[in-house]
Formats: sequence, C-alpha cells, structure tokens
Amino acid sequence: GAAAMAHGPGRCCCCCGETAAAAEGGSAAWGLYLRIDRQRLQCLNERREGSGAAVFRAWEERGDRARFVESDDDEELLFNVPFTGNVKLKGVMVMGEDDGTHPAEMRLFRNIPHMSFDDTAREPEQTFTLNRDPTGQLEYPTKIARFSNVYHLSIHFPKNFGAETTKIFYIGLKGEWTEAHRHEVTICNYEAAANPADHKLEQITPQTHFIS
Repeated sequence: GAAAMAHGPGRCCCCCGETAAAAEGGSAAWGLYLRIDRQRLQCLNERREGSGAAVFRAWEERGDRARFVESDDDEELLFNVPFTGNVKLKGVMVMGEDDGTHPAEMRLFRNIPHMSFDDTAREPEQTFTLNRDPTGQLEYPTKIARFSNVYHLSIHFPKNFGAETTKIFYIGLKGEWTEAHRHEVTICNYEAAANPADHKLEQITPQTHFIS
C-alpha cells in the first residue's frame, strides 16, 4: 500500500491517464476537439439546433449513443469547424448507426469559413468513401500536405447508405495544433518603437562614412 500512497491519487489522474491513452493512440491523439472554437461551430441542416456540436467530443466518449446529430430536410450535413489556432489534420473518424443512416461519403474543405451548401459544388481538398463504423474502428488518413495549415475545416456529408436522413454519433479529428501567431500586432509595435531610432541613424550616417 505504501508505494501506491506515495504516488498520490491526484497525480495519477493527470499524468498516468494521459500517458496511457497516448500509448494506446487513444484520447490524446484525438484531442483536436478541444481546439474547436465552439462559439462559431456550425452544423447546417441539423434537425435539432446545437446537436451537431455534440459529435465533437472526447475519444473515450465516442460510444455515447445519447449524443448525435441527425439531418433534417434530406440526407446532407455540412459542418463548419473553426479552430482556435492552426491545425495539421492527420485523420478523421466518423461513427454512425450500422444502417442506412450512416454517411457514405465525406468531403473535406480547408479554410473556407461559413461554407453553405451552395459552396459544396466546388472541388474539395479530399473526398472519402466511408464504410459503416458503429464502434469507432476506422480512421481515414488525410493527405497531410493539403491539411498542414488549417484554421477552418468544413466537413460535407453529401449522402448516406439509403435512408432519408443521416445520423452521426461521433466525429474524431486527429492531428497537431499550434497557436496562431498574430504577426501583424508584433510588427506594429516594433515599427512604432523603431521610428525614433531610424531618424537618429540618418543623422549619424554621414559622420560614420566620413570617419571610415
């Protein structure tokens, strides 16, 4: 018992849990849902408002059948997913029912904020033919070169396996996140600070030439 006590229950929750999950390629790998700007997340043609956002959640909770999104007018769904920084997207997982409501195709678009169904006529960065995946076994790898600097991801599901509506329980996003750098702010401050120095340099320059 002493060894277990020394480790401390609090510490165990934090580190060991994460390390174990990362080792299994589990939750840590699928952690991009934490980097979604939820205030601006949109799901078009969702039957119940706000239900689309619920499918982006922790990998361990992917089997939660109580949270899902279902399409409304037809079988199409379109997600606009803005991130809080830049993402290198490496893989996507899509879980649905083992029936006709499962999406059959997925099209990914990069950095086109506020996409509408009209916009889906354009060429996607990548298209996937989906298999039914009721338990979260299948990962669809992206062409990473095309998804290396993504601040906004649109996911279009144009069709399913024959049902009138489409139902999705979980969408997993795998990849790396980096903070967005606000270069413009830095440059402004720098210029403001640098101006007086520039003028001094101009005055000193002739002398310097003369001495050398």
